[in-house]
Amino acid sequence: MEKVQFAAVMLMALLTVKLLMLPVRSVWLFSRARWLLACSTALLGIQFLLQYTLQLRTSGHLSQAIMLNIAIFIPCSIMFSLTLLYLLRRGHMSKLDKYIGVPVWIGAMVMVGLGLSENDPISLDMAKIVAAILYAGMQGYYLVRHLQFLNGLKKIMENYYDRDNDNALNWIRVSVVFLAMMAAIVPFIIFTNGWWLPVFALLMFVGIFYLVDSFCLYVVSAAAMNVMEAEQHAEMEEAEAVNVRKTSNQEHIVDTEAMHRVNLAVDKWIEHGGYLKSGQKLPTVAEEIGLPQYLLSNWLRMKDLKYSEWMTNLRIEEAKRVIREHPEWSNETVAQHCGFADRSYFQKKFKEKTGITPAEFISVG
Repeated sequence: MEKVQFAAVMLMALLTVKLLMLPVRSVWLFSRARWLLACSTALLGIQFLLQYTLQLRTSGHLSQAIMLNIAIFIPCSIMFSLTLLYLLRRGHMSKLDKYIGVPVWIGAMVMVGLGLSENDPISLDMAKIVAAILYAGMQGYYLVRHLQFLNGLKKIMENYYDRDNDNALNWIRVSVVFLAMMAAIVPFIIFTNGWWLPVFALLMFVGIFYLVDSFCLYVVSAAAMNVMEAEQHAEMEEAEAVNVRKTSNQEHIVDTEAMHRVNLAVDKWIEHGGYLKSGQKLPTVAEEIGLPQYLLSNWLRMKDLKYSEWMTNLRIEEAKRVIREHPEWSNETVAQHCGFADRSYFQKKFKEKTGITPAEFISVG
């Protein structure tokens, strides 16, 4: 166990240094998220350093080890969760998001402290259970918030880019799963002692390393800028819609006549093959069609379509036509002609929409 604790100290120190030396762009969002993550890894390193130097578990002082774990690990867990929320919400978090961990931490410390002071095994066991419930409840709350914001951000991306951008958020999804697993397992680790502690420690180190390393790669990648661009567009579009409602003194509703005008403009754009260009964002398409962005978005919502889904549907229909007329064309050629970013994405979407591959489509029809 001593070797594991020493390795943990070194790993947390290296991860903290990596975060502090990260050449973050001049975006306050990433800078603050980096500091949250750096503080959590540094604090976790201090926890393992104290465990390594004091040797509380190996020397039989399990009660002191429990208090140390609660005092430091819960704040670490809070900061890990807040880092992800900070990125998902661009810093806009509710007071409950920010401060729910404070009463949980105080409550857990008080409960275990009371249990230890009474020197009663039953009281201590009850205190441990209450503390574990408090911690699990807090992490459960953060899990729900993460999933809510991830789903919202996914929709924002789908309504801005003409293709899926799930890969930009995959590391956050994995990190959320990791934090959820920690929420389920950590209470048992804090309050017990056994041979499997090093195994859990190894899994935890791998998870934290993945979270930190993925964060470092994310903030210097184009994916981060793409996500921010989509979020900013969603905010601007909402502001534009609000201004329209204010100036018209009524809720902006796309009436029958307006829908007819939109349909005519969209049909004309489709007829000229406007959707065949790859990498088109919603604002660009709205400008080409000659519509305000919010109006095109409202039109898509009324049809229960996301922008990326709409563009994909148009391109798949064109792909079907092209494959029938030119069965000798390669998938690469068809993908380029229809506006897909690459062959693999075209094949993936074609299979999703039709249930068969392009090659099977040729043989069928």
